[in-house]
Amino acid sequence: MSNIQEEIGRRRTFAIISHPDAGKTTLTEKLLLFGGQIQVAGAVKSNKIKKTATSDWMEIEKQRGISVTTSVMEFDYEGYKINILDTPGHQDFAEDTFRTLTAVDSVIIVVDSAKGVETQTRKLMSVCRMRNTPVIVYVNKMDREGRDPFELLDELESELQIAVRPLSWPIDQGARFKGVYNIYEQKLDLFTPNKQRVTEKVEVDIDSEELDRNIGEDLALKLRTDLELVEGVYPEFNVQDYLDAKVAPVFFGSALNNFGVQELLDCFVKIAPSPRPVQALERVVNPEDSKFTGFIFKITANIDPNHRSCVAFCKICSGKFVRNTPYRHIRLGKELRFSSPTQFMAQRKSTIEEAYPGDIIGLPDTGNFKIGDTLTEGEILHFKGLPSFSPEMFKYIENADPMKTKQLAKGIDQLMGEGVAQLFVNQHNGRKLIGTVGQLQFEVIQYRLENEYNAKCRWEPVSLYKACWVESDDPAELEAFKKRKYQYMAKDIEGRDVFLADSGYVLQMAQNDFKSIRFHFTSEF
Repeated sequence: MSNIQEEIGRRRTFAIISHPDAGKTTLTEKLLLFGGQIQVAGAVKSNKIKKTATSDWMEIEKQRGISVTTSVMEFDYEGYKINILDTPGHQDFAEDTFRTLTAVDSVIIVVDSAKGVETQTRKLMSVCRMRNTPVIVYVNKMDREGRDPFELLDELESELQIAVRPLSWPIDQGARFKGVYNIYEQKLDLFTPNKQRVTEKVEVDIDSEELDRNIGEDLALKLRTDLELVEGVYPEFNVQDYLDAKVAPVFFGSALNNFGVQELLDCFVKIAPSPRPVQALERVVNPEDSKFTGFIFKITANIDPNHRSCVAFCKICSGKFVRNTPYRHIRLGKELRFSSPTQFMAQRKSTIEEAYPGDIIGLPDTGNFKIGDTLTEGEILHFKGLPSFSPEMFKYIENADPMKTKQLAKGIDQLMGEGVAQLFVNQHNGRKLIGTVGQLQFEVIQYRLENEYNAKCRWEPVSLYKACWVESDDPAELEAFKKRKYQYMAKDIEGRDVFLADSGYVLQMAQNDFKSIRFHFTSEF
């Protein structure tokens, strides 16, 4: 049994979140660089070699330079096994990110030193607060002109509603950026802009003349004053407060230039939580439980364009997963074996024999899985907390090529199973309606239908305010409601009743007129 505990103890499963362009994918790459997983970072763009970021592998991501699906990557670092989930920063894909946050034990938030906390970061932080997920903040782009570090820390506290504690401190910024003083290790890290190599560390006593020699008297004086202020303003760093999600440690650096990343990683592996207990409907599942349990939080089609296959990402919650062992699929009530479970290093994947709590494994999916499915060694368990949100943008999807009806149906089916968007079938006219949280998703769906399923679709606008799930304990009233609103009634892929309100006023009136009907704005009820 101790073997399992040892494996659990060395695992760190976390997500990196931020607003678009704050440098999240760059930071992910640099962590992989330190983990020895890639030799050359994707940021290297010379005329001879043009590589794109390792973690963005879908064609449309390469064209647009944004991450639209969550990539899962794992590597070993100093005896720890690290699982990173790089999430899309773009708000149109927030739902994918919300679901990813259910599969991680901690989070690193990347903030742009010039822009501070932006909308998307605030939203994602609210999910972390809801789940009490510990967070570390990495203030990026220190080698560009940005804001005063104290001002940034104040903004982090007020915007993210969490106490902060700097564990490193920048020495100037922009073109004059000299490096950071690592408060956690009490070392000076000097900055030399280099995307490939790692910077030198100097062990200095903060009061010694050596500091003056390294960074100049003026900056040394300012650094000493700043550090005194930091020690005076912020309570001493306490790891338990971080684990209880009461305080967020803050690091400064420049991911593009490889700076401050290793300090972040070294501190992270020491203090971040190993896999934590997960709440299922039936009981709390502890990582140390002897039997295997896990849930599917993400499904991705066509990771390899040559093989039309889906991969379901399973987060292991307890016990040990073993290849070719039969496990029970709770929703379908049947036993499944997996002959080629994989782990990912961006697009390179390798088959694994076994996996432990905290690991994320890819299971080949031939249509067996939906998001939220549970796998166990036989126990009936349902993991909760994988919501679909009520969409805010809607379009009818129509077939643009009658010869490809089958391909279109299959494509829509798979993409919806992936949770890219939500499909509703209007009960009045039988038309298919796609609901998303952002405009970009429609483009991604159209692009992927064409490139992956060889099907063409066209969109027809429809003006709707919100789709909400309806239920009632009074069947007669539900029937009356459905009759009165029959043009606006639809079913989702689970066959549940959905009311399509065309304005806020209409929704409010419906809520007033039908008192015994419950209107839900997330699919978890």
